[in-house]
Parts: sequence; structure tokens; C-alpha cells
Amino acid sequence: MLNQENILVFGELLLRFSSSEDQFISKNHTVSLFPGGSEANVSASLGQWNIPCSYVSCVPDNALANNALQSLQELGVDTNRTIRQGSRLGLYFLLSANGLTSGEVVYDRKFSSFSSLEAGTIDWDQLLEGHTWFHWTALTPALNENMAAVCKEALTAAKKKGLKISVDLNYRSRLWDYGKQPIDVMPELVQYCDVIMGNIWAVNKMLGIPVDENLNRQTSVKTYAAQANESAKEVFSRFPQCKHIANTFRFMDNPKHNLFYGTYHTPEHNYISDVFETNEVVDRIGSGDAFMAGLIYGLTGSTDGQEIINKATASGYKKLFVKGDFGNGSI
Repeated sequence: MLNQENILVFGELLLRFSSSEDQFISKNHTVSLFPGGSEANVSASLGQWNIPCSYVSCVPDNALANNALQSLQELGVDTNRTIRQGSRLGLYFLLSANGLTSGEVVYDRKFSSFSSLEAGTIDWDQLLEGHTWFHWTALTPALNENMAAVCKEALTAAKKKGLKISVDLNYRSRLWDYGKQPIDVMPELVQYCDVIMGNIWAVNKMLGIPVDENLNRQTSVKTYAAQANESAKEVFSRFPQCKHIANTFRFMDNPKHNLFYGTYHTPEHNYISDVFETNEVVDRIGSGDAFMAGLIYGLTGSTDGQEIINKATASGYKKLFVKGDFGNGSI
């Protein structure tokens, strides 16, 4: 086991409303409510693995927020640093049951407590004290220009304090609606990162790294692995701070199907996991976050590249069989 990390995860706490049927609005059906948000999902897995983890968001002081934070606390996550201000908790609505179709999502995040944060309001030096790792995602700077500035502020402080920094390049086109494209914002932020997780298409969209436009569902695992190797090589060249890259490859042919594998790269070596496939998906939401958590878990406990990608992929795949946004700690 390597030295124990103490991880601080920063992002928006959300509530997910999902229909019990294929249509969200109909005469007779129920709606399920789950705490979530990409960063909270990562924290939930880390907490269940007993990795010291603090989750920092900004939420209103009300029962909904308190209950969501309590659910993280019960999984072993420290939420005491979360900021209480404003009056709105971010929401999202999943228009299909458990994301089993294409997972159509409607966001209700504008003017939330978190998205209203401004640079200069958080004492990052104090907040980061005692931690060794800072994790964030591309969802935060996607919200508005102020949040991009908050991320820059956090990353600058984390870098100055010598923390390891990881990012998930999760891309949501519906969020980038304030006049900036990811390529305008993300390279400046990613330059601080030691660990980059995403997929070859997100890396193309956010960092400008080329990707073969002819790749599709029928493309072989071998060809995708070669593309991932080339993509990672270019990222390492453009972002010398980065020493670890991981990609997910996830394909769905029908609501219950998922084909899932991952790649992991260092400047010296490339690794690929086994390929997993199922026709028994329960809930695909959060599988990428579980992969991210597994990657962090792998990096904190091993220097063996194959072991690292195996843990990340197993965590992401097993989330497919767990209802709700949080995984259940399986790996």
C-alpha cells in the first residue's frame, strides 16, 4: 500500500428525479429521488473504501440538502466543509427509468447555491489544508464564467500547496450555454492536473486532441486502444504536468445492454482492461464516476498499471447493477 492520501472533492451536490416509467410525465407513476452529482458520486465510492475523503459543495441550509449530505456522511465522507448559503439546490430530471435508454436529462441548475459562487469567496488555502489530493470535474466550469474562475482559483491554490490534482473531463453539451466552448476554458485549467480521466472524444472536444472521425460502434477494441494510446501521447506532450491518463469506452445497443472497458496510460506505458458486457443493466447513471473513483483508488494503492485500470474498470462496470447515482463500493 502506498502512502494514504487525503482527498478533497469539489463539485455541485444535486438531487436526481427519475421516472419509474419511460415517460416522466404520465397519469399514474412514481418518481424516485436520489442524491447525486458526479463529484458526490466519486466521494461516495471513496468513502465506502475507507479512503479519507472530504466533499465540498455549496448548498442551502434546508432539509433536502441536509439529507443528501447525511447520505454521504453515512458512507464515510466528511461533508463538514461544505458551504451553506443561498436558497437553491441543483436538480436534474432523468426522463427515462434509470437512464436505461439514452438517458435524456433536463438540468435545473441555474441560480443554484453552488452555481452562484464567485471567485474570492472561498479561502482555498484554509480549505485545502490537511489534504494531499484535489479532485474536480469539467461540469463545474461548464456552469458559468464565475465558476470557471472559481476552479482556476482552487487549482492555483492546490498546485501551490503541492496537492495531486485529478480531473474528469465529463462533457455535457446542455451545460455549456454561456458563450464559451470547452476548448476556450479547459486547457487553461487542465494544465494543473496530474491525473486526467475521460474518453478520447471528450479529450478532443475539451483539449483539442485529434480523434479519428471514422471510429464507430463497430470499431475493434484493438483500434480503439491504438487511438487511446495516440491521444494520451499527445496529451502528455501538451500538458507536461499530467502523469496519468485513463479513458472509458462504453457502448449501449439497447436499454439493458452495456459494453465497458478502459485504458490507462503513463508517459512510458499503455494498459487496457478486460472487456465487460452485460444485458442486465439496472442503472447506468454514475458508472463513469465509479470508474473515476476506482482510478483514484488504484493510484493511491498501487504502482502497477494493469492493476490500476482493472480496479477502475471493475468499479465502473459494477455500478451498472446498482440503483441510484452512488455505487455500492464494489470493485
